[in-house]
Formats: sequence, structure tokens, C-alpha cells
Amino acid sequence: MRITDLLTKETIILDIQSKSKPDILQELVTQLDQAGTLNDRESFMKDIIAREEQSSTGIGDGIAIPHAKSAAVKKPAIAFGRSIKGVEFESLDGQPAHIFFMIAASDGANNDHLEALSRLATFLMDDKFREKILAATSKEELLTIVNKKEVEVDGPEEVVEDAPKTAGKILAVTACPTGIAHTFMAAEKLSETAKKMGISIKVETNGSSGVKNRLTDAEIAEADSIIVAADTKVEMARFNGKPVIQIPVGKAIYETEDILNRAVSIDAPIFKHDGKGDDEKAESRGGFYKHLMNGVSNMLPFVVGGGILIALSFFWGIESGNPDSPEYNAFAAMLSEIGGGKAFFLMVPVLAGFIASSIADRPGFAPGMVGGLIAITVTGVEGAAGGSGFLGGLIAGFLAGYLTLLVKKIFSKLPDGLEGLKPVLFFPVFSIAFTGLAMMVINPPLTKIYTGLTSFLEGLGGSNVVLVGIVLGAMMAIDLGGPINKAAYTFGIAMLDAQNFTFIAAVMAAGMVPPLGIALATTLIKKRFTKQEREAGKTAYVLGACFITEGVIPFAAADPARVIPASVVGAAVTGGLSMFFDIALRAPHGGVFVMGLVEGGIGSIFLYAIAIIIGTIVTALLAGMLKKNNPQLA
Repeated sequence: MRITDLLTKETIILDIQSKSKPDILQELVTQLDQAGTLNDRESFMKDIIAREEQSSTGIGDGIAIPHAKSAAVKKPAIAFGRSIKGVEFESLDGQPAHIFFMIAASDGANNDHLEALSRLATFLMDDKFREKILAATSKEELLTIVNKKEVEVDGPEEVVEDAPKTAGKILAVTACPTGIAHTFMAAEKLSETAKKMGISIKVETNGSSGVKNRLTDAEIAEADSIIVAADTKVEMARFNGKPVIQIPVGKAIYETEDILNRAVSIDAPIFKHDGKGDDEKAESRGGFYKHLMNGVSNMLPFVVGGGILIALSFFWGIESGNPDSPEYNAFAAMLSEIGGGKAFFLMVPVLAGFIASSIADRPGFAPGMVGGLIAITVTGVEGAAGGSGFLGGLIAGFLAGYLTLLVKKIFSKLPDGLEGLKPVLFFPVFSIAFTGLAMMVINPPLTKIYTGLTSFLEGLGGSNVVLVGIVLGAMMAIDLGGPINKAAYTFGIAMLDAQNFTFIAAVMAAGMVPPLGIALATTLIKKRFTKQEREAGKTAYVLGACFITEGVIPFAAADPARVIPASVVGAAVTGGLSMFFDIALRAPHGGVFVMGLVEGGIGSIFLYAIAIIIGTIVTALLAGMLKKNNPQLA
């Protein structure tokens, strides 16, 4: 949405009459009310004042942007006011304000007012733009100035002459294994592209904090077609009988227009959830990666929470959890028990349980949990206390899922009168029994394989271990949060479970490099990037620091041939350096915020930071060398 969609002649005051901050706010609110954008003028005024009481919206340089999200707003709008003499507005720089933009967002505006606020603040940083605003002699001239600025930054707005107008509605669901980046990037891209194409769409996100913007039964019934962009399991039964396009979440980011065109033309198979159609079979029996990621995504809170709590306990000493050690600390022992004795202990059973439930729905969860528990407790191998660990959990999950499907098929012919006994009696008894017996037999040899593999990896040294770090680093960057990235991260978690902490350190460091490197490139080599990309670079700094590799996706989507190679090389360098420095880290997530938990003290923390910085610089320089100057900035 452009600012000029919200700012109209009816909401502009070229020469504002008020001489004080309260009067300025009243005059702008009155202008919005007279333009018909408010339901309740007084209520909106209270919301504006409440926002000002939090902190002044006078941002300095003669600019003020008061704003509020309020139920009193009938439709989103922006009011403009100008005072040539200036008005005291409690601005951050202590100077009078001359230019006022008031943003009114409706209660369900999905933070559109914050986006408008960000865009306005960016535009107003340009001295020439502010000078033009102050010099405008008519409302029409003012709107032209703002529109030209938007075209300069974003390019001309796409107008789709023959854009299909849907009689009904397109619905979409986005979900990625971690539920952080891809989920919301895909949702935003679908929404923005649909708007440009004239398509009505609602997008449900299945994120780490739960389902947001959930599709209702009525909306599903009225929908023309449904897009499910997911790399992990989502609720599918509700779409029975509807045309459904099922794709990886990445396709919704990179191939958005094609996907929406398919949805509009209803180029999608009818989804069947009765077990008779190919789509249902594909959902329950296929998709190895999808089932695996369902397990990994549900396991992550146990890994991250448990791992960081264990690492925190070592602040009191490496033996602080041992009652027989002089370093013993009761609080540290509790942290260690919570993180390692409980959260980390549940990691493999939860992984197995959710893999199985992805395959066989709810009946698969119990046998998966039991199979995962057997994997880590029943070894049959002397000296292998952790059993078959992560490997056993993976196999237990898939074994339980497919055995449960078999059990469901066996009991599918029971009389209708016994239907209610299936989920509470027959399914759990037989699926747990079959899975448990199978795992009791195969877990001892699995344990030998697992311990042998971990011993081999732990025995690597010199150039071999550096090579492993390089490969893991490259994997973290090659598809930026996709299957290869998740495979490397899953391997790091598996080695963390095996008490080897160097692999996860290399994986995390390498995963931080792509967004940090490209962000640095937008800062150092500005002429290679558009103004919009440079603004996105500021966000990429934060995402990279938080170990969210997906922060570089907007840049990779625009220029994959240059951004991805630069990211891969930088991440590989960092992965190799981390292994070369023998950095160990028990925290499986958190980015720079958990660097203090690196084992070995200040020296190791410094080396870890050096590895990340070097990789970041390599990516930035390579990106700058590969990309060409932007003609608009040259």
C-alpha cells in the first residue's frame, strides 16, 4: 500500500493554524473526522494522546508523526499538516516541528500503520524531500511530491490491466519447520502479490507462537481454491473436497505469481481426506522431509530451552551440578537437571512422536513417543548409556508412523458399533506393541552404529574436521533455511545430543553469516543496492545476529545468482574456522546472544566472534564484487 492511497486532498491542511501540540493533534484529528475516516472522533483523540504519553512522536528535524491503531478508525488514513513558523512538539531534538503526518489505522489493520510510519520516516530523512514538502503551494503539488518519492524508492506501481478478479476468495496457509522466518515471509509475499494482481486472499500463518489469522469454516466453504505452502504438518482435514495446491513454503516466496495464477484458474487437484484419493496418500505416506521437519520443529523448544539452561549452569563451573564436586551450586544443579535431565531427555521421544503423528495423525503419537524412549534407554550395548540417540529416534518415528497406518488398515473393517474403540483401545495397544517390539530388537545394533559414527566424527582432526565445518557452513547458506539448511542444523543437533558441541557451534556461526554479510554489503557498498534494499539491510543485521538465516531471502530472491554464491562462500569460511578453532557451544540457538556460553572463556569467545566476522566480510566483499552498480544510484 502506497502512502498516497491513504493521504488525500481531504486529509491535508497546507497551513495549520494551531500554536501548541495539543491543538495540533486536535486539528489533525478533526481533519480526519471531516474526511469521513473516523467512527468516533473523541475516542480516536484519546488513543492519539495515549500514544503520545508513551513517548513523543516528534522525531526531530522538524518532523512529527503522531499515530494510533484504534477501533475508532473507520478506514486507514493519513492526515498532513504544515506550520512554516513551527510548533513546540516535545521533539527528540528539542526543536520546533514544521511537518506533521498523522496516521490513523483501524483496529484490524494488521500493523499497516507501522509500515506507513516506517516508510514516512525513511522518506523524511531526505533533506530535499522535506524542502519540497515545505515549499508546496497546493494540495495537488504535495500529493505529486509524495508520489514521486514513492516511485523513486519502489519503482512505478504495477497495474495489472487484465488481473483476474476472484468472485470468491483464495485462501492460503504458510508453515515452516521453525515457524519463524519462512512462514511470515511467504505470507507477506502472497498477500502483497495478490493485492497487485487484484486477487482477494487471506493467509493463515502456522508460526512458532501458534496459528494466527486462522481460516474459518465459512471462509473455507466459500473459497475458490486453497494454497498450502508448508514444510511441516498443518491441519488438512478441513480442506476436504476443495481444490488445494500443496507446495513447499519456499515456492510461495520465489514463485508467488505463478502459484496465485494457478489458484485463480483453479489449477489444483481436489483434496480428499477420506483415504481414497492420491492426495491423502501423498499427505500421509509421502513427504519424508515434511514428516522429519514436523518432528524437528516440535522438538526444537526442548532442544533450545534445555540446551541453553544446561549451558547457563556451567557459569558456576563445569562440575557445578555434581554434589560431590567443590564447584557444586544448588541453583546450577537445578538448571542442569531441568535442561538436561528433563527437557533434553525428552528431545528424542518428542522427535519420534511428532514424526509418527505426521505420518499417521494422532494415533501415531503414542507409539512414536514410546519408540523414541526405547531408543535412548534400551541399549543392549555395554558403555552406550545414550542408546541409539537421534538416529534411533528418527527410525522409531518413521517405524511407529507406518506401523500405525498398518494397524489402522487392519482394523478398518470392524463393525460400525466398534468404531469408538479404535482410537482408545485397538490403535494404541497394537501400534505401541508393534513399535515397542520392533525397537527392542533393532535398537542394540542401531546403538552400535550410532556410537561408532559419533566416535568416528569425534576422532576427526586437522584438515578433516575443518572440511566438515566447511561443508556444514556451505549447507547452511545454499538454500537459506530450506531442506539443505535444515539438514545441516539437524545434524548439529544430533551431535549435540551425542555430547559433541563443536558441530552445532559451526552450524550456528555459519547460519548467521548470510544475512550479516549482505547487510554489511548494503552499508559499505551502497551503490550496488536500491534504497529499499539498504533499508532491508538494517533488518538483516538483526536477523543475522539472532541466527535467522532466512533474513537474506529478500536479497536472494531478487538476485540469487550473486547473493547465494557470496553467502555460501562466507558461511563455509566461518564453518571451517569455527571447527579449526575447536569452538564448543552447548546452546543450539540464539546467535550472538548466547556467545557468552561458548566453552573455554574469553579467548574462545573472541575466536568465535572472529570466525563470524571474517565470514561476514567475505560475503559482503563477494556480494559487492558480483553485483553491478544500480543505475538509479550511480
